[in-house]
Amino acid sequence: METQLIKILTKLGLTEKESKVFLACTEQGTSVVSTIAQSAGINRVTTYDILEKLKQKGLVSYYSKKKIKYFSSIDPEILLEEFETRTNELRSALPKLKALSGEISHPRVRYFEGLEGIKNIYADTLTSKSEILNYANSSEIRKIWPTYDQDYVKKRADKKIYLRGLSPSDLASQTVKKESEKFYREIRLIPQDQFNFTNEINIYDDKVAIISLKEELIGMIIESHEIANSQRAIFNMCWQFATILNNSPSKGDNSSIKEKLLKPLKETDLIAELSKKEDSSNLSLF
Repeated sequence: METQLIKILTKLGLTEKESKVFLACTEQGTSVVSTIAQSAGINRVTTYDILEKLKQKGLVSYYSKKKIKYFSSIDPEILLEEFETRTNELRSALPKLKALSGEISHPRVRYFEGLEGIKNIYADTLTSKSEILNYANSSEIRKIWPTYDQDYVKKRADKKIYLRGLSPSDLASQTVKKESEKFYREIRLIPQDQFNFTNEINIYDDKVAIISLKEELIGMIIESHEIANSQRAIFNMCWQFATILNNSPSKGDNSSIKEKLLKPLKETDLIAELSKKEDSSNLSLF
């Protein structure tokens, strides 16, 4: 039996015998106790007891036919997701655990590098108890991660984690928008020539995940209640702006929108704007 797999499973919390029985059950498929015991090299009585323990841990299941039990192990991918979920739940609870010990609360930042590191950030968003607020470039993430929709988007939708997203309008984002209902999300598009960005930001629970998708693949997760709430407020402001922008009569000509938004307001313009408001009001102080 593969000793490396046994070592990996024991590091995840199984005993050596539990690891052997789980691997034997996986190798044999749906089988009776005697077959699993022979494959694991453990006596039948001990194997039955271990299978019962693995059943309690949710790692094996069984059904009875003519008073004989047939055992099956869970899919290895489900096993991986289960341990990832436990790890992420513990990671999410760290601030509260530290608070119990009297540590001063401050933002916690974790850094990630490379495609696998980026995937770990996305995996963390799958632990979200809140909706995900997302700034994303739909085409860039799919260039570096071709199976992104299957590996991440489908899992998020299956977990019923709702996403609201803003994305520069291009062919990829337009396709994403068309499939929004299917994948449990709402996407609003903004003019690519005015508001293009290649990185991604996800706001969820008390976290803000920032990912750079150009040149170096790097990212970070910032855990802070205050920072996350501030970023939510900013996102919602942008979300409302995207609605106004898309409903604007001059929607086809957005060439000067960005310039107007970023242009400082002159004192004369401010006075003129205040005068308009005063003229339009019938109220008087005298």
